[in-house]
Amino acid sequence: MTERHPHEPSPFPPAGARLARPLRALAVGAALGGVLLGAAAPASAAAPGATAPAAAVRAPAPTTVTVTGNGRATAAPDLAVLSVAVEVTRKTAKEAMAAQETAARALVDALHTEGVADRDIRTESLSLSPVYAQSTGGENKVTGYQAGQGFSVKVRDIDRAGRVIGAVNDATGDAGRVNGVVFDVADPTALRTTAREAAHRDAHDKAAQHARLSGRRLGRLVSLTEGESVRPGPGTLPAAAADGGAPVPLAPGEIEEHVTVTAVYELE
Repeated sequence: MTERHPHEPSPFPPAGARLARPLRALAVGAALGGVLLGAAAPASAAAPGATAPAAAVRAPAPTTVTVTGNGRATAAPDLAVLSVAVEVTRKTAKEAMAAQETAARALVDALHTEGVADRDIRTESLSLSPVYAQSTGGENKVTGYQAGQGFSVKVRDIDRAGRVIGAVNDATGDAGRVNGVVFDVADPTALRTTAREAAHRDAHDKAAQHARLSGRRLGRLVSLTEGESVRPGPGTLPAAAADGGAPVPLAPGEIEEHVTVTAVYELE
């Protein structure tokens, strides 16, 4: 063991000195950590008293104009739809139905003779009801039964429509009924297309005029709505001729198709 001189400094620092160094290191590290944490704080943390950015200003709604366009197209009809029927009255319900059946069969046979196909003949109604008469004592009494059957008949050669009505009247006699006629076109697609184009042009022209009158320019089309097209209703017929097979005079005229659209345009 080497002896040490009493005045030589000891190679080992005192215990207090050994503890002081780690404590100083810890203090420096804590200080640096505080600096680093402060630097890492989120930039979004607003300083006290800072104001939030102003909300975006909403653009004003565009000015619009709403117009209604009307379109019309005409064509010569190529189809006649007849409403014909038979109607009989007998003492009993059974007799009435039997007479109605006989008259209806005669009507259909007459249609076939005139060249009307089965696909163009359709039963629209069938009825049987009591017939009442008021007695001298004021009571209603059943005096018989009335039976009837109605048909819708398409005549695709309208020049023969009057002849078909005369043939029906001749075949059914007093039991025959002619309730009306409608003239139409078998395929209305082209007619409706023409009317729709006219309605669209009418709506655009009206909107352009409104834009000009208000000192604006016509902008884009925002919406377009089409209403139901309008077709003519059933026509009326003069009384059918009583002599056998005589054609009934008819006037087909023109078929009109009406289309309406509602359009919304922007004004710039």
